[in-house]
Amino acid sequence: MNKLIFKEAFRWFGPNDKVRLADIRQAGATDVVSALHSIPNGELWSVEEIKKRQREVAAAGLTWSVVESLPVHEEIKRNTGNCPRFIDTYIRSLQNLSLCGIKVVTYNFMPVLDWTRTNLTFTLSNGAKALRFDMIDYVAFDLFVLGRDADGAYPTETVASAKKRFEHYTEADIHAISNNIFAGLPGAEQHFDLESFRAQLALYKAIDASALRQYLIQFLETVAPAAEELGMVLALHPDDPPFSLFGLPRVVSTAADYRAIFDAVPILANGMCFCTGSLGVNPANKLPEMVTDFADRIHFVHLRNTTREPDGSFIEAEHLNGDTDMYAVMQALHSASRKRNLSLPMRPDHGHQILDDLRKDTNPGYAGIGRLKGLAELRGLAMGISRSK
Repeated sequence: MNKLIFKEAFRWFGPNDKVRLADIRQAGATDVVSALHSIPNGELWSVEEIKKRQREVAAAGLTWSVVESLPVHEEIKRNTGNCPRFIDTYIRSLQNLSLCGIKVVTYNFMPVLDWTRTNLTFTLSNGAKALRFDMIDYVAFDLFVLGRDADGAYPTETVASAKKRFEHYTEADIHAISNNIFAGLPGAEQHFDLESFRAQLALYKAIDASALRQYLIQFLETVAPAAEELGMVLALHPDDPPFSLFGLPRVVSTAADYRAIFDAVPILANGMCFCTGSLGVNPANKLPEMVTDFADRIHFVHLRNTTREPDGSFIEAEHLNGDTDMYAVMQALHSASRKRNLSLPMRPDHGHQILDDLRKDTNPGYAGIGRLKGLAELRGLAMGISRSK
């Protein structure tokens, strides 16, 4: 059976999530990935609030086993202001999670924006809807809506295409792309308008990739040993997409990025969330090899697929289709789980909006039926690999 590879989970955004815990259990998942989204960034996660969420999940016959995410405050990412206080609060939240028996914590170190797409309801040829990042729309927004001075940041032909597209934008088009970028996907830490977004970008003007990487390492030098003492692991999610947006630095996009982070803070509690969707957008990332190289550091797995386009655009594909060889990735993960003698927590990341979910108001990327389809496909692939071994 495939249980040696994965502990199968669904992400749940709490009581307001349109996908119910009963739906998740019926989909075949045993575990829930969740967070306390009602608590503002930088504030303490209390034992009381953690246990309240645990009781909600347990009442449905499920287990809350992975936190996604415990947000890193922007002042930690900029190493400014109240950074020491926010790090101390982060550690105390880890302590409270540990007291409640939750030992896997996912986080990211993306400045300002979390996951970014330009279209949250792109219609496929079969009528399903998918998440899409369109490079031309992104550049049009950056240069002609946001009005950022990005001289030389984009190829001449890309700028020309973006200008032409912008000239045909309606007010509704501008509102839609602004909302998609600023609202972000579910779980995003902050929401912006044009003015507040420009203000946030200005705060990072003097911070390049080298500085941001150093701030991440400084954060981990304090937090990772604390996690290790608690018997916990930290799973650093890659940048999504894995390249700079709006001139902001990105430092968790490639195998070399992760290697630098692990070399700087070598304890095994300092690990990664292996997201095939985020990492797969960069063709230089060889995902099966990354699983082998970082086998001891993979503490959580997101499985989804993307189809890349020559100009840097991409669309989220079906879980077993797209540019990522999911079979090869799964084989590598099987070997990693055997080597470590544990079932890695995994969730089917995102999913197309299909069937009855097309008539429902669900979180973009997190419709129930599309993720059920993905979980079923991934479970079948995992079982086939396990049995063949």
